[in-house]
Amino acid sequence: MNRLQLKSPASAASLAPVIPRSEAGSFYSSHDAEVSAQSWFAPLHYESNYGYPLLVWLHGGGDSEHQLRRIMPHISLRNYVAVAPRGTLEVPRHSGRGTGFSYVQNPDHVSQAHDRVRFAIDEAQRRFNIRPDRIFLAGYECGGTMAFRIAVREPFEFAGVISLCGAFPAQGAPLANLNSLRQLPLFVASCRQGQSYPPHQVCDDLRLFHSAGMSITLREYPGEDGLSPSMLADVDRWIMEQITSPEAIPDLSPPRQTGVG
Repeated sequence: MNRLQLKSPASAASLAPVIPRSEAGSFYSSHDAEVSAQSWFAPLHYESNYGYPLLVWLHGGGDSEHQLRRIMPHISLRNYVAVAPRGTLEVPRHSGRGTGFSYVQNPDHVSQAHDRVRFAIDEAQRRFNIRPDRIFLAGYECGGTMAFRIAVREPFEFAGVISLCGAFPAQGAPLANLNSLRQLPLFVASCRQGQSYPPHQVCDDLRLFHSAGMSITLREYPGEDGLSPSMLADVDRWIMEQITSPEAIPDLSPPRQTGVG
């Protein structure tokens, strides 16, 4: 199965305060401060009068916010605005050349990551027309686990959570908001020969999700750890299902009159 190359491209140009129509379908980077180090994607044929879903992407370990450039062509170039904040800890790249970043699973770094996600969402809503009820949080490996950690803190902030090869957190009371979490759709992907999220851990998490009454879609892909085009295409399909499901469409019909007139 084809795997996406994890080599980071060169940095993109700085993000302008407003995205002109002519520049839609492009990637941007912002490095004004550590908390605002982000990559952005403006969809093709961006329409300012349309409220877009927002995809917030948390990259894998040893990578950076520029991973967004490599995943969006396989998810969709039209359906979403997307933003990727930088991880909270500088680490060596997988290639051994240069440095990347990671999401560390301890309370201080979870708080930092939460702040960066919140900042990214606020910036997205300032720069683009974003539907506040269509914000999806996604991540790969340690970024997927961090996506879980952030979402369990504020489950009503997100329309869904996507973890690709990232385990559900075992520490930090992740089910403290269980009643709210039952309303949060989850998409979980794993690889059959994966090491970062091995099959036995997937089974343990699946039993936990079912016993907790959580809404979970699980997909397993052949091969070792990695982001494949089919996995990312399934992310797009799953998000579209959440958006177009009857439960996600507000009832705008007038209320029926009841009682004796």
